[in-house]
Amino acid sequence: MQQITSHILMVRPVSFGYNQETAGNNAFQSVNPDLTALEVRDRAVKEFDEMVHRLRNAGVNVHVVDDSEQPAKPDAVFPNNWVTFHEDGRVVTYPMNAPTRRHERREDILQSLARRFRMTERLHFEGAEENNRFLEGTGSLILDRPNKLAYACLSPRTDDSLLTEYCERMGFEKIAFTAVDGDNKQIYHTNVMMALGTSFVVICLESVSDKQEREMLLDKFAATDKAVIEIALAQMMAFAGNMLQVQSQDGTPHLVMSEQAYKSLTEAQIRQIEQHTRILHSPLYTIEQHGGGSARCMMAEIFLEERGG
Repeated sequence: MQQITSHILMVRPVSFGYNQETAGNNAFQSVNPDLTALEVRDRAVKEFDEMVHRLRNAGVNVHVVDDSEQPAKPDAVFPNNWVTFHEDGRVVTYPMNAPTRRHERREDILQSLARRFRMTERLHFEGAEENNRFLEGTGSLILDRPNKLAYACLSPRTDDSLLTEYCERMGFEKIAFTAVDGDNKQIYHTNVMMALGTSFVVICLESVSDKQEREMLLDKFAATDKAVIEIALAQMMAFAGNMLQVQSQDGTPHLVMSEQAYKSLTEAQIRQIEQHTRILHSPLYTIEQHGGGSARCMMAEIFLEERGG
């Protein structure tokens, strides 16, 4: 089973903007009062297109789908929260905390991908929304696919009992913990404080205040041969934890991050990362500020087998 893939789904935004519904438990979101809503949207589209351009230049297969105009979906640029695609052909859709985000689950996107990739089974978890239980895809889950481990920091968007159910159905070992920011607020998504590559993990251990939980995580990383690259809280707030390792068509690995995240890293941290993978970064300032997510959130990995392959 592979940890990284060369096929990525990305959704080009149409109605991107600050979403008041998600801001309640996303400390990474804020508003630039100097920009109009139209300027925010246009800048986000330019940032999206530039990131796609850089990924494709690196040899990554990027499958771009345009967001639909109605209903308006300010966070559609973050598809990793509503769907995951697995090597055994399973496709999983997830329950979302914000009602506006539930419209992002689009059957037409899945039908389009099914023409190119083999899908064997569909697992629906979105029914948990009726009971206010949420699990937001690979925002909530950091999956170590070869070792069948699911890391997750619990929050209003990551329900503990639903996480247990997910792991049982998908065959993953559950590794739950609590992570908080500098204001002692629960971190809304695991993927802003942790990124897992084939041979390394970038993580803000400072955000895991419980000593036993920190030791548990370090034990798991050691047992699975992951080199630990630690980042500070301030770097996490600059999205240095929101990274994703992908590979080009020739198998070259790249750790994808935003320009802001890259600039927050020290020379020593960059050297550590480059021992394992190349780095690819792109400016995402508008998407990060107004959307509260970064490069990792914009990419949904496709591990499905290609038809005719």
